[in-house]
Amino acid sequence: MPTLDPVDEQSLDEAGDASRIGPGLAWGAVGVLAFSVSLPATKLAIRDLDPVFVSIGRAVIAGTLAAIVLSWTRARVPTRRQFRQLAVVTAGVVFGFPLLTGYALKHVPSNHGSVVIGILPAATAALGVIRNRERPSPVFWAAALLGSAIVIGFSLRHGTGGFEAADMMLLGAVACAAIGYVEGARLAAELGGARVICWSVFIALPLTIPITVYAGVRAGVHAGTSAWVAFAYLGVVSMFLGFFAWYRGLHEGGVARVSQVQLAQPGLSLMWAALLLGEHLDAAAILATAAIVGCVAVAQRARIDSAPMAAATPVLKQA
Repeated sequence: MPTLDPVDEQSLDEAGDASRIGPGLAWGAVGVLAFSVSLPATKLAIRDLDPVFVSIGRAVIAGTLAAIVLSWTRARVPTRRQFRQLAVVTAGVVFGFPLLTGYALKHVPSNHGSVVIGILPAATAALGVIRNRERPSPVFWAAALLGSAIVIGFSLRHGTGGFEAADMMLLGAVACAAIGYVEGARLAAELGGARVICWSVFIALPLTIPITVYAGVRAGVHAGTSAWVAFAYLGVVSMFLGFFAWYRGLHEGGVARVSQVQLAQPGLSLMWAALLLGEHLDAAAILATAAIVGCVAVAQRARIDSAPMAAATPVLKQA
């Protein structure tokens, strides 16, 4: 049988990767749209409910839904190595990010938190480079860093002129989310994006259920309808369905590239904060959002040379 020249094989591989970038970006955008409501919804929920109850209780909702999905689909139990990776995802996106943002939003407005969280794409891309051996081009990094600089500058302008304890918690949340996103994207190649988040929230139930019950008994659960609707959104969409799309997007389009779609999240969150919380949306916010979207467009056009997430299986040739 005829054989393929190594150059031809590489061209076929690159063509296959290119065909997945578009769908990957689309799935990532769906995830970002779902996540963009998270901070305003958290702010709305913690007006009446305890931050720990909201932050951990949303994982109980997601974990319950995950148990149903895993049972219905008869999902294969992950290996011991996969469970270790799932533990990293759980620590980052189930516990770290929700808890730190929940406490931070007790002290700063939702729009302030949204722009600080805006540096998450750069953090995710940096970790992706280390963990997945992705090699973004200089133009990509320039666009990512400029977008991050814009959201930080906007944060400082709308804050007190400097970082406070709440900002440190938000930066810690960024680190937790970035670690969870990158590790989850690697696992999505083996388990699929849906099973990654399902197993992550499911294995956390032995911790999330008692913590949520304790927080509810200690602080009470008397809240208005809007707080409960926001809490339900956090559990069903932010903690569950949104990750279906997000992890699939990261896997198909590449962590470094798809993570930059999240640069648009601060602007979307500002819009939701204005609609849901009545927070003021001024001209500076609109200009900052436009600039961030421009950075996203440049980053997506930048060429990214990525090594495969796992070692490629050798191709057997026949003469």
